[in-house]
Order: sequence, then structure tokens, then C-alpha cells
Amino acid sequence: MGFPRFTRRLHGLHRTRTRSSAIVRNPYIQRRAFSDGNNGNDSLLPVLIVGAGPVGLVLSILLTKLGVKCAVMEKSSGFSRHPQAHFINNRSMEVFRKVNGLADEILVYQPPVDLWRKFVYCTSLTGPVLGSVDHMQPQDFDRIVSPVSVAHFSQYKLTKFLIKQLEDIGFHIRSDVSMNSKDCQLAEREILLGHECTSINATENGVTVTANITREGKHVEKKFQCNFVVGTDGAGSTVRKLMGIGMRGKRDLQKLISVHFMSQELGQYLIEEKPGMLFFVFNTEAIGVFVAHDLKQGEFVLQVPFYPPQQKFEDFSSTMCEKLIFKLVGRELADINVLDVKPWVMHAEVAEAFLACNNRIILAGDAAHRFPPAGGFGMNTGIQDAHNLAWKLASVLERIAPPSFLSTYETERKQIAVFNTELSVQNFKAAMEVPAALGLDPSIANSVHRTINGTFGSFLPSNLQRVVLDGIFSIGRLQLSDSLLNENNPIGSSRLSKLRQIFDQGKSLQLQFPAEDLGFRYSKGALVSEGDSSWTPQETPTGRRRDYVPSSDPGSRLPHMNIQLLSPLLSKDAFSTLDLVSGDKVEFLLIIAPIKESYRLAHAAFKVAEEFKVVVKVCVMWREKASDGDGISRSEKTLLPWKNFVDVVGADWWELCGMTDRGAVLVRPDEHIAWRAKSEIDGDPFLVLKKVFRAVLGI
Repeated sequence: MGFPRFTRRLHGLHRTRTRSSAIVRNPYIQRRAFSDGNNGNDSLLPVLIVGAGPVGLVLSILLTKLGVKCAVMEKSSGFSRHPQAHFINNRSMEVFRKVNGLADEILVYQPPVDLWRKFVYCTSLTGPVLGSVDHMQPQDFDRIVSPVSVAHFSQYKLTKFLIKQLEDIGFHIRSDVSMNSKDCQLAEREILLGHECTSINATENGVTVTANITREGKHVEKKFQCNFVVGTDGAGSTVRKLMGIGMRGKRDLQKLISVHFMSQELGQYLIEEKPGMLFFVFNTEAIGVFVAHDLKQGEFVLQVPFYPPQQKFEDFSSTMCEKLIFKLVGRELADINVLDVKPWVMHAEVAEAFLACNNRIILAGDAAHRFPPAGGFGMNTGIQDAHNLAWKLASVLERIAPPSFLSTYETERKQIAVFNTELSVQNFKAAMEVPAALGLDPSIANSVHRTINGTFGSFLPSNLQRVVLDGIFSIGRLQLSDSLLNENNPIGSSRLSKLRQIFDQGKSLQLQFPAEDLGFRYSKGALVSEGDSSWTPQETPTGRRRDYVPSSDPGSRLPHMNIQLLSPLLSKDAFSTLDLVSGDKVEFLLIIAPIKESYRLAHAAFKVAEEFKVVVKVCVMWREKASDGDGISRSEKTLLPWKNFVDVVGADWWELCGMTDRGAVLVRPDEHIAWRAKSEIDGDPFLVLKKVFRAVLGI
């Protein structure tokens, strides 16, 4: 049975058990005004997302699944075909599992793992290999720590899949908005292309967004109104700039040129000779990195350092890029087709704030943080921003929580963004270890460039500056000559030995970071911490791979374990503990053992849920199957009159969580743990849980 079908059946089972007088989805989600002075206009669209990249599109899907009306505005007239991001980590794939089977689609259509699991270091793509690193380990395939594996899938292909998902749930792509009326009622489930956000005005009654639209040479401004604006408009975010929010961190780590090209001839050669995802090429004529987005299709992106103003972007014509590619490949390619050339700048920065205007303006994705591409943290961190934000926006709009509750989004996600920024910087530094070992210290190249800009730039003509720069770099690349870089040359032999040590010790650029991808933990926010004595901060980023260790600490992602429904009549299929959490409504999950005191806690949870107008589901975790349906019968009798529960079997669950079975775990709608009791609760469980929900929801 496929995952989407199974989860529909699982959650459908819960719905059929819901008590008639229990709390269901709040019918006023789009109609009722806000409290706490942050009043909304009943007629306004609840959420406008500015930016139709993967983060904005994922957020629109998640919000729609939760019943929140939204629309998307994008300044470009179409969706980018540049591959850009391509690595999707475990946590993002877990989010995609609940987006109508998107993760399964990605795994089917991505290139075979054996064609991208390695990073290859060589003197040319057709020349000698200096070394390679396999970034997939046996445990990456056994699905012990996660129900889904990582993926290699180009961003533009992911965007196509997301657009299809949105169209399937009723979204329409439009660029034909009337040019006559200046004030527009923004409809839900629309993606407006060619609408550039130029101003944002927020009041206590809502937000007015002004967009510039160009049609047939005519410029028209239109004003759209909504309750919340989420800026997912990329690293150069207009929303962030309009809010006057600055960035902090390390700027201008490296300027690069990105060349998107096709060559099935090259792809087929690499499949047969040295398949990989990244190819780092060092020779006397050129230095660059090839990203093999799809070897079978022959789709590549070449990244090369860029040193303006001596080098000009205009110099990188298709013809010049072809010649550069041939130098790095080691031969000409008959079928090469350069599709696109783009300059870009590598930064490592986090926005000073993720929220503005009384929480009505929100930043997510690259608008809130921009990292070096090392480790693939950019898009993945953004997708997880969206996952964190969606249920919180829904909670505010459903009046489960006050508008101030959105401050927990910044509290939680900014902490992760700062950590991931440093981790990506460390991984970038690890990438630089390889050229440094070969006698090509990138920091020296950057110092030379700064010196030319600062000293010679004042009196040398620009063309002579270019000659000087190219001459110095050519001399530097002589370190890579065959006469020097070989085992018979003492210097070359020493450098090659150092290179092998870097690879063997895991000190080169890494692809996967399981401890950080799955093990990130919120220290404070929409959760109840257990006090400073139990808090152990994440280790300082080193840029090296570390294994994930499951944890039930508040703020952690719920550990994955394969479990089964207690009754074999319902299903014999195993499924993940993560599947117990609904993606279709704001619902908390309480996991207990089938013992008297824990059933009392479940009763208290249902009562508190009714008081706070929030949905709670109870999972009764059994160590083994009971005979003749005794377990289900016991839960039904004990939990009456409430029926929103499920009995499952997970033999080692409590040991995995580092708890006794007299404890309990409360899980948020985003699969992170809000609270836990490691052992039996002291005091009145109703009062304890009332205090917990007040703390989690900021009430």
C-alpha cells in the first residue's frame, strides 16, 4: 500500500472515531477577526506569499492543506529553468512525504543513486582522478533513522512538481490581471506572475501590497490587500529591503559564474568512466566545479571563480564558456549546448529579524538567510522554515493562538539559520582544503585580487589590470603541471599524500549532515523546556559528517520508528511514527503507554483541548500485540467518550526515546516535540496539561 493512500486511511480512521461534541476545524478560519489589537479585515485574503520559488510554493501547499486561503505573487514572468539547488536532505523529504506523495515522485524521477553518490577530484573530466569521496553510507539506505532517503533533484524539476501539486488543489497561474483597476481583490489559490512588489504598508487592520506590472510597454501599479505577507523572494528579497531589515554575517565570500549547459556525450562518458555529482577540476588552463544534475540527460552546471571588475560578465559569452568547458573536460564536445550564464555572489548571512510590523510581515527561505551552497542548506532550511511557519499561521488564523504566537517562528528558525550558516561556512572551508593541498590556496587568490583592486586600480588601465590578474593566476596554476604533480616529484608526491589524508579523514567538502539535518533542536519557542540542566547545545559546527542520535527532548523532531496498528484487521503494514502526525489540520499528538495513569493523562488532554479549542489525538503505544483485540477494547472503554485515538505497536519505542513507559510525549503539528514527561506526572494531569498548552500556544 503506498504511503499517501495508507495515511489517508490511517487519518480517515481517526476521523470516523471523532466524538460528535469534540472540537473540529474552526469554521471561522477565514472570517473571524484577530484579537490582541492585531485586528484583521474579514474580507481580506489571509496570506499573500511574495516569491514563487520552492519555499513559497511549499508554503502555499502546506497552508492550503491546513485550510488557510493564500495566493502567491512572483515578479518574474515565468519560472526559472536554471537548475540551482539540487540536494534534498532527509528532513525536507520527510516534509514532502506528506505533500501528496511528492517524496515518492522525486525518488522515482531522480537519477539513480550510483550516478551521484560520489564527489570526484581530477585534472580534467577525461584525465587522471586525484581522488573521490563516496558520500552515501550503508545506513543511508536502511531507513532506520528516517522513513525516506535523501535525493538529488534539480530545483526547476522540483518547481514543476510543486506547480502540478498546486494545480491539483485548485491553484491557477495568471499573468493576465486587468490593467484597468488599480485596487484588486486578491483571490485565493492564484499564482500571479509578472507582479513585482514595490511597496508594503501594514496597519492594524491588514497589509496593502503594491505591485508593478508591465504589459506591452505599459507600467501599471496595483494594490492588493491581505492579513499577512510572507516574503519568500530570495537572497535579494524586496520584502526584506522594504522592511528595512539588515543582514548579519560574512559577505562576498566568493563571486562566481554559473554556466548551465547540456551534453549527452559528456554525460554518457562519465556514466561509463567516473559517475558522480560534483567534479572538482584543477589543471594549468582552468579551475572549476561541474555539478552533474543529470548524467543520463547530460545536464550540467559549471561554477568558476569570477573576479570583477578586471573580468567582466559580458566576457562570458556562449563561445567563451564552451572553450572554458573544453579546457576542463580535456577535449571538445560535439553536442555542447550552453543554455544560460549567470553571475552570483556567495554570502553567509542571516536577517536581523524574521518578523516586522507586529508580525504581519514574515521572512522565510533565502529572504531570511543565505548560505554558501556547500551542504545544500539553503533550500532545505527554507523548506523547513515553511513547515514551521504553516501550522503557526493556521493557529493564529483559527484563533487557537494569539498573533504574538508568531514570534516563536523567529525564535526557533533564526537559531537554526545561524547554526546552519556557520556549518555551511565550515563546509565551504573544507572544500578549500583540496586546492590548498595542491598548492592553490584560494585565500591567496582573493588577496591578490583585492591588492590589484586597491593598489593597481588607482593608476593601471582596466585592460592592463586584467593582464596582470590573468598572468598571476596562470603562474599559480603551474602548480598543477604534470611535471610537478606526480609521485616521482618530491613536492608533488607530498601534496598527493596530503590530499589522500584529507579524503580519508573526511576533511573535504561533505554532502550529508545527518546530525544536523534530523537532529536540530529548538531550545526555546513553542515548547516547554526541561530546564537548563538538561539542555545540551548543539556541538560547534566542524564541517564533518556526524551521525544522528534520536532524541525525545522538547524541541527535537519526533524520532522515527516503524510501527504497526494494533489490530491486524485494520492493516498489517508498517508505517512511521511521523505518520501519526496529521498534515491536514492543526492537531497535537499525545503518545502514551497503555497504563492507567497515562489513560488519565489522555482524558485530561482531551478536556484541555476542548477548553483551548485545539485538536488532540492520542496514540497508545503498545510493546506487543494483544490477543483477540483486547488492547483496542481496553483503549475504547478507558478513553470513552473520546474516540480520537489510535492503538499501535512499537516494541522499543520508550527505549528509543530514553524514557520509561510511564512517561508521555506531546508532539506539535510540525512533528517537533512540544513537551514530555519522562516518568509519571505528579499532581493533577488536567492542570499540568493546561499549563503546558498555555506555554506552547502563548496564551
